[in-house]
Amino acid sequence: MDRLPATTILPDALIQGTADDISMQMALIWGQIKAPLIVPLLRVAVVICLTMSVMLFMERVYMGIVITFLKLLGRKPEKMYKWEPLKDDAELGNSAYPKVLIQIPMYNEKEVYKLSIGAACGLSWPSDRIFIQILDDSTDDKIKAMVELECQIWASKGINIMYEIRDNRVGYKAGALKEGLKRNYAKHCDYVVIFDADFQPEPDFLRRTIPFLVHNPELALVQARWIFVNADECLLTRLQEMSLDYHFTVEQEVGSATHAFFGFNGTAGVWRIAAINEAGGWKDRTTVEDMDLSVRASLKGWKFLYLGSVQVKNELPSTLNAFRHQQHRWSCGPANLFRKMLKEIITNKKVSIWKKVYVIYSFFVVRKIVGHIVTFIFYCVVLPLTVLVPEVEVPKWGAVHIPFTITILNAVGTPRSVHLLFYWILFENVMSLHRTKATFIGLLEAGRSVNEWIVTEKLGDALKAKSTSKAPRKPRFRFGERLHLLELTIGAFLFFSGCYDYAFGKNYYFIYLILQSIAFFIVGIGYVGTIVPNT
Repeated sequence: MDRLPATTILPDALIQGTADDISMQMALIWGQIKAPLIVPLLRVAVVICLTMSVMLFMERVYMGIVITFLKLLGRKPEKMYKWEPLKDDAELGNSAYPKVLIQIPMYNEKEVYKLSIGAACGLSWPSDRIFIQILDDSTDDKIKAMVELECQIWASKGINIMYEIRDNRVGYKAGALKEGLKRNYAKHCDYVVIFDADFQPEPDFLRRTIPFLVHNPELALVQARWIFVNADECLLTRLQEMSLDYHFTVEQEVGSATHAFFGFNGTAGVWRIAAINEAGGWKDRTTVEDMDLSVRASLKGWKFLYLGSVQVKNELPSTLNAFRHQQHRWSCGPANLFRKMLKEIITNKKVSIWKKVYVIYSFFVVRKIVGHIVTFIFYCVVLPLTVLVPEVEVPKWGAVHIPFTITILNAVGTPRSVHLLFYWILFENVMSLHRTKATFIGLLEAGRSVNEWIVTEKLGDALKAKSTSKAPRKPRFRFGERLHLLELTIGAFLFFSGCYDYAFGKNYYFIYLILQSIAFFIVGIGYVGTIVPNT
């Protein structure tokens, strides 16, 4: 029997009619639920988002005012706390200097291990009063052998450097730091300095930080500022520099000056070991062991000092995957810690109510939760939906004026990158997708990734070495490995909303929506940051 053509079985008219029927049914359903359900829900969402925007706006304005007064009044750490250089004593000799432990946790740090070890071994301090501890959790035997050999080389030069390994990675970084403090030589130290594997302190680091702890017994922590050796490597690193410079220049400075509290950055800081012990030591219950210790020590009454004049060089993640993993940890961890410590903070009796409010509302709720959620939910979900549902409007002060002001305030951290603010806005909105997801995972303790620890990849001079090799190979990568479907989906939604607004809207939101959709598409195809070739 001859096969009948498709047009004989399903005439074009029938197909068209079916499609029209489906469209009419969908339009009918949308019309029935739009007024009684969609519009009220969207209005509630707009009110919630506007409230969160105002909270974030007031927080940024408050910090802007405080940092301005601090600069005008010249409130420097040396004026707030006693500081005198430690001097040699003819009678006491080197015992006039406290014993200091340097901890450098590592995990397969092939590209950068020499930098941090060399910098630590070059610190200016009496050789019998400093102990350098390399905490190597590497799983690659070749890298472990390289790190151990580097330690032996420095030990042969008379440096007190110890290479420590564990049988497992229990507790990740927190577990390694905790085990390191159990060593006999560590128990005789007064202070501990922590550097990640890519950090390179200047030789005078200890001489500029330790005196604050020696002369001010109420201080538990002195935190130095990060500066970035690869900030100019690509647009991704420049945009990260803008966010982190604001964090150090404003957030850490304000917290230190007004409440003597801020979150320890996990590296480039000096801790009083007695404060660590009193606070309960290192804990691995979240992926932000540094912040966990900071909050617990603060609740014991200890004070912290941020020392912006002391700068430590380090490396920014320059690949998109490394940056995504880092941001997941930095967003999920604080939200999860807030969930676990809220009751402990409220019931604490050693600190003032004002400090509790600052820690709960300003430090956790606004900066670690609201800041992430409102950026994505408001500007990438709710605002586009109001384009499709014109019955709901967003006031211009919420859609334009507040985000514009927040953006300008953020620019004070990195004046040299003011011309990149446009790109920074679009990129931050894209990354807010992952930060929001991570924040909810942390708050709800949902999924395995709530305590997932992925070490941020450092490239060091790896790319430079590959680019100068005599016979470079063409990069090999699978396009599918660079696709990020979530970003592509949101990008498509924003593009559709932008096109709809261009055709039917009157608020000119389509300019932002289409540009933002392009940003999502660019990140969605992985065309951001450094691309490391597989050779």
